[in-house]
Amino acid sequence: MNKMLLPALALALAVGAVRAQDGRYADGDDANNNTHYGWADVLRVDPVYGMARTEVPRQECYDEPVVRREGGNTTAGTVLGAVIGGVLGNTVGKGDGRKAATVAGAVAGGAVGHGVARRGEREYDDTVTRCRQVSSVSEQRRLMGYDVEYRYHGDVYVSRLNYDPGERLRVRVSVAPAE
Repeated sequence: MNKMLLPALALALAVGAVRAQDGRYADGDDANNNTHYGWADVLRVDPVYGMARTEVPRQECYDEPVVRREGGNTTAGTVLGAVIGGVLGNTVGKGDGRKAATVAGAVAGGAVGHGVARRGEREYDDTVTRCRQVSSVSEQRRLMGYDVEYRYHGDVYVSRLNYDPGERLRVRVSVAPAE
């Protein structure tokens, strides 16, 4: 039995090797679909260009005039004036009049304190730079592919490829009956 197995194994390996050699250019089942490969002479290659649009973000800045105030703390002046006015108002009057005088003194003192603090402020003009993101569209001419004219067995064909094939182009030839 070993003597019969050895020749069968050798025959299977030989058939597999021949098929692998013949099918080296075949993609999948091409060898079984009457397909083979050949070489065509390239006659002309024309680059094909198109426009590509790209959004480009950029920063746009501008100067804006502003008025600045410096010095004088109006909050502190108002509070301090209200406290002092309240204390002074509390010293005037008796009974319910004392409460009303305290409130009136606090209000008047707050107003006076606010006014005094504002006199210590200085106003001056300044400029602030403000920036924002904007997008601009950029159009560029880009190579989209190549229109290739080639001759195979006397017939001329044209195809669009994404590469320049050079002087020769490998072609796949498939033969099927016309119905």
